[in-house]
Amino acid sequence: MSENSNDILRQVRKIEIKTRGLSNDIFAGQYHSAFKGRGMAFSEVREYRVGDDVRDIDWNVTARSRSPHVKVYEEERELTMMLLVDVSGSRMFGSTTKLKKNLITEIAAVLAFSATENNDKVGCIFFSDRVEKFIPPKKGRSHILMIIRELIEFTPADRGTDVGEALRYLTNVLKKRSTAFVLSDFMDCDGVERARFEDPLKIASGKHDLVGIRIYDRREEALPDVGILELQDAETGENVWVDTSSASTRGAYADHWRRTNALIDRTLSRCRVDNVRIATDEDYVKSLMKLFKRR
Repeated sequence: MSENSNDILRQVRKIEIKTRGLSNDIFAGQYHSAFKGRGMAFSEVREYRVGDDVRDIDWNVTARSRSPHVKVYEEERELTMMLLVDVSGSRMFGSTTKLKKNLITEIAAVLAFSATENNDKVGCIFFSDRVEKFIPPKKGRSHILMIIRELIEFTPADRGTDVGEALRYLTNVLKKRSTAFVLSDFMDCDGVERARFEDPLKIASGKHDLVGIRIYDRREEALPDVGILELQDAETGENVWVDTSSASTRGAYADHWRRTNALIDRTLSRCRVDNVRIATDEDYVKSLMKLFKRR
């Protein structure tokens, strides 16, 4: 059943009150120290002084003025934050009081308001097995509220997952370096041998400051012992009957989950992408604080 406009507006307001408070009280300073000053921007040209790096000499100005001048750089104070949000079918799973979609929405809102507190632009890419929607980076509260509304009510055309497609799109559409958060379960692997997104991740991490926010539900880690169940793949729609009373079946499932997560760990590590795993029943504030402090 679709939600009406008043329901959506109430949800947006509720999320704003909760996440903006967290951003103001907790995250803004942590975000600032973790992500500011990652780039250097040209500031001015001045005369050469003893001790200046000769590699900074501006030869054009030096030739015109007939005295050595150097380019002066300063830390970029304004950043662009991009939120790459997984809107595939698996985001609608949740075994506790919160769906993965709800957790993604709250974390994205906290990050967006933290960026706004530091006068940064925020943009968004929604992806399934293709890029579903691109919201160009802008500043301001009204822009953030629009993103939150989209996070709540957006309905994707497809249900699959292709993290690499979103990363390729980011690389192509955004030429200036940004801080990009990928909010996904990252379950986009060929078995347990290879993460399909590794190559585009490697390229994107060379151009942007990438951070992985890995969302999962604890029920995805292990099957409960409740007899015969009919399960449906949230992304393909395929149904399968599973005998969860079988210890070997439960063991094989848990082993596949562990091996897949180990593969994702290795892939992110090889590409030097900071990341954190957050469960739907977890206090995401603590997890994000730990992530920020590690940087």
